[in-house]
Amino acid sequence: MVYIYRKTIGKKDYYYLRASINKNGKKVTKDVAYLGNNSSKLASKIESLPSKYSKEIRKSYKTIKKFIEINHYLEKIKEYKLKKNPFFTKKELENIEACSYHWNHVFGKLHTLTKWEILKNFVIEFAFHTTSIEGNTITLKEAQSLLTEQLTPKNKTLREVFDLQNTEIVFKNLFTRKNSRITHNLICEVHDKLLKNIDNRKGYRTADVKVFKSRFEATPFKYIKTDIDILLDWYRKNQALHPIVLATLFHHKIEKIHPFFDGNGRTGRMLMNFILVKKGYPPIIIKNENRSKYLSLLNKADKSDLNSSDTVHYKDLVSFVISEHESSYWNIFL
Repeated sequence: MVYIYRKTIGKKDYYYLRASINKNGKKVTKDVAYLGNNSSKLASKIESLPSKYSKEIRKSYKTIKKFIEINHYLEKIKEYKLKKNPFFTKKELENIEACSYHWNHVFGKLHTLTKWEILKNFVIEFAFHTTSIEGNTITLKEAQSLLTEQLTPKNKTLREVFDLQNTEIVFKNLFTRKNSRITHNLICEVHDKLLKNIDNRKGYRTADVKVFKSRFEATPFKYIKTDIDILLDWYRKNQALHPIVLATLFHHKIEKIHPFFDGNGRTGRMLMNFILVKKGYPPIIIKNENRSKYLSLLNKADKSDLNSSDTVHYKDLVSFVISEHESSYWNIFL
């Protein structure tokens, strides 16, 4: 396998074609060609390489092409003077804005049918991961068959099937309602539709609950509406926050309130994406394989209060979300 490797020395980037091979059971890497320090010429540099590398390059064509394209958008963003943000490193901010640039200037200009075809792929992966985090056992391949061919997987419960189908329906609905305000009604509507045919307890919970393995006490049911009012007021007053920060903190705060008997996580992740899309940023997938880290970072932020927007409690969670955002975006939308 060959790929492009970037080495940064000082403030200058240098690019190499690097090979990774298995030798005596160990992975060995070596640089096979120097590609220069001009990222805009990487494609032409690779084309001019000796033919002895052509077979390996062809095998890794998609990986190489992806690197070059992502690098192109990162270089575009570096032309802008991005304001420093206490929640992000410079690199994190550039990665976020590169995704946003592609979302608005490339993906956003595609034919409507093409956009929905790509969004369908996103929805399948999002539905799979967001429900898997909550214990759904349907595999990604089964989710794809279910949502594209309506093939119900064998030996799975109807609850699990509805879980995925509802997620697709709610996401598509919210995506076409980007101008809608976030209100009590919208929050409850998202929750109720996500749990249609799964849990008939609609609206905010009517009893207190103990959140398993949590470090916080969920809002007593009598004060749920009050705390959601505080959250919505916080949301209105903090529109100047970077959209990633605003969406991440909103997600955490609604989890901490825990307004529903079931479906709090799925509702929070859906509303996080709604906020991102409203703000002109692409949606995100929190991957199931990162579930432990995700839950741990949510717990770490629990010491904050509903009016807090501090980096002390939230920086690590935001950094995690940025990482998930970047990988899920380029893997699907590029």
